[in-house]
Amino acid sequence: MNVSVIIPVLNEEDAIANVINDIPKTLVQEIIVVDNGCTDRTVEIAREHGARIITEPQKGYGSACLAGIAAVDAPDIVVFLDGDYSDDPTEMHLLVDPIREGLAEFVIGTRVPSEKGALLPQAQFGNKLATFLMRMFIGVQYTDLGPFRAIRYQQLQTLGMQDKDFGWTIEMQLKAAKLRMNVCEVPVSYRKRIGTSKISGTFVGSIRAGIKILITLFRYGFLR
Repeated sequence: MNVSVIIPVLNEEDAIANVINDIPKTLVQEIIVVDNGCTDRTVEIAREHGARIITEPQKGYGSACLAGIAAVDAPDIVVFLDGDYSDDPTEMHLLVDPIREGLAEFVIGTRVPSEKGALLPQAQFGNKLATFLMRMFIGVQYTDLGPFRAIRYQQLQTLGMQDKDFGWTIEMQLKAAKLRMNVCEVPVSYRKRIGTSKISGTFVGSIRAGIKILITLFRYGFLR
């Protein structure tokens, strides 16, 4: 199966080379780095290390992911991976193999447990809140909203993803549950990111993320 990797980035010049270099090249056919407004050398470094660069000027994690999806060359599997080196790209087979073997359509890398200090308290709270609400209202047993994930391209298209910000991950999981998609979680390593988080690294960002979780749950009909 052909595998495309989408990496949304915003000023990750200190991490992006490590991320790209650690992606198993025997597993992946294309690496797309989506420039979401970088003002440092991230794009230059990514290109030097063999990634295809897509530019998405509209800020937002979801906007970058949507741009990456629009750019892929009809692969069988799409992998989403952050550019901060918090996830371990060498573990990509853990997410891809269940799909290749027909055991799942959508695989989420769950960051529990993670390296001490890697998942900030506000991020842990957001995860617990979102997974609790999803369990209460739709009966699905997710444990994490981890960004390291793989999904069959055909199923990804059926989701009709729309969120252009950091509600992206929960939207994908809600819609997958609603469509009764075959989803599984696999434990992945998680370490302290290189650089500062654009969302959970700030108090305001954490509050916005929590609000976004509730809005997304309401938007797709789970809190009505």
